Amino acid sequence: MVDVPLNILIADDNKSDRLILAAIVKKMGHRVCVAEDGVQAVAQYLSEKPDIILLDVMMPNMNGQEAALQIKSSAGEDMVPIIFLTSLQDATDLAKCLDSGGDDFLTKPYNKIILQAKINAFSRMSKMHNTLQQQRDLISEHNDHMVHEQEVARAVYDNVTHSGCLNLPNIRYMLSPFSVFNGDVLLAARKPSGSMHILLGDFTGHGLPAAIGAMPLAEIFYGMTAKGFLMDAILREINSKLKKILPIGYFCCVCMVNLSFRKQQIEMWMGGLPDFYLLRHDSGQVEQIASTHLPLGVLSSQSFDTQTQRFSLRREDRLFMWSDGIIESRNDEGELFGETRLMDIFQRNQDQQQVFDDIVHEVNKFTGDSGKDDDTTLLEVKMVPEADVGEVDIDMSSGMITGPTDWNMRYTLRGETLKTFNALPMMLGILSDVPALHGLSGQLYTLMSELFSNAFEHGVLGLSSDLKKDAHGFAEYYAQREQALKAMADGWVMFDIDHRPTSGGGLLTLIVTDSGDGFDFAAKQVKPLGGEGYSGRGIPLITSICDSLEYLGAGNIVKVTLSWQTKGLEE
Repeated sequence: MVDVPLNILIADDNKSDRLILAAIVKKMGHRVCVAEDGVQAVAQYLSEKPDIILLDVMMPNMNGQEAALQIKSSAGEDMVPIIFLTSLQDATDLAKCLDSGGDDFLTKPYNKIILQAKINAFSRMSKMHNTLQQQRDLISEHNDHMVHEQEVARAVYDNVTHSGCLNLPNIRYMLSPFSVFNGDVLLAARKPSGSMHILLGDFTGHGLPAAIGAMPLAEIFYGMTAKGFLMDAILREINSKLKKILPIGYFCCVCMVNLSFRKQQIEMWMGGLPDFYLLRHDSGQVEQIASTHLPLGVLSSQSFDTQTQRFSLRREDRLFMWSDGIIESRNDEGELFGETRLMDIFQRNQDQQQVFDDIVHEVNKFTGDSGKDDDTTLLEVKMVPEADVGEVDIDMSSGMITGPTDWNMRYTLRGETLKTFNALPMMLGILSDVPALHGLSGQLYTLMSELFSNAFEHGVLGLSSDLKKDAHGFAEYYAQREQALKAMADGWVMFDIDHRPTSGGGLLTLIVTDSGDGFDFAAKQVKPLGGEGYSGRGIPLITSICDSLEYLGAGNIVKVTLSWQTKGLEE
């Protein structure tokens, strides 16, 4: 007796052969159903669903080959072994039986031992087939579940790593993910001061493992940029976070850029990415900018270096940035696109507006049908007048429905704090708790940052803004600033902030005092805001925003007032 009886269909128009086979099969322990022709065989299959079919070739009404075709068609993906019963000897006839759906032959007269072996073999095959189908269905179910989870995760990922201000007219970009999730990260956001932070990151590997690190990176980038933090503070926070959460061997190659429209300069921090190109509009010259740091997530907070590079940019100058997926793109022969081919595009190009499109075209042409084996990102950033990118639209509110309306505070920065801590985001956060000031975050940041910069750099450090007459002088100014900062032993900057409600609005008074010697403010001529050059823009910018500006003392005290009407803000 067999462990599990099978249901076996015997279809033969010869009654004696049918009875002999039925007796043999029943003796083996299996169940039997019978048919006298092909039509009955098909009907019996549909009603009985047999495990194995013993099918005679030559039968009336419908022969075995025709019956086999119909049975196999009805079975679909189910495995129904058909063993043809035949006395045929011609190879062509036997082949036709197999072509019609037969799986094996049993020649007359029937051998009981061979019949049992064939039934056992096909029984094992059927069990294996059913197991594979179940596993396939289970895999398909798990895959559907995984796809759904990826869709949810992708929605969260896209919301966190949103495009920010990448839609501004001075930016062109291409993101081509190798898989559902992108190991490359491209972020851009405006600061309250009006300048722009841009971050291009390339995580180790690609797909979901790389995307997991991108989410905290993006949250830190957008959150701290909106609050006015400087690049060094943002980079330190991101590096510290990635160092904690990424496993050993995982890191993020990053370039972060601060693009200042007013100063017409970029400040860059690069770690682990290939050289970027700065294309000068007037001369067509290409300057290569190389990484000077290790990737984020490698070094501890104590060893992390935030030193940056600065470059002056004139109108229409372009910065091109890319992940290594560009230069490491491969063709059908396995060759890399490489930096030489990339530089050739710049050198032979006659229209700077077409460089971006030329890079995309040449890389796609080079890779052809070989496909991509890494994430690829390409970015072009152009220096334009600030008016071209519009005003800053940042929600600096803390979510408070109400806030303080009548208050005064004094905040003094001394010694080491001036060297190492940027207090502006914290003070701006205090002001943003006033609901009526939510819409003035950009103006407030500009006022406080310009006042602090003048007090600290010109007052405490004693630097002269006259140095910033050209690009060379601008570089010299920052070199002297670094030296003066290292040599500073004491000194302080004090903020007095007074906020008073008025009829239909409010009045904010800022008094900034520094420990410097002051200057002859009566003899100082204020340059108009639209004047040329790098220096002398701070005070005209402040006067264009506030209601009044007044120097006191020896020139080391400056007082500004800013008033507003609540009704006007709401409109």
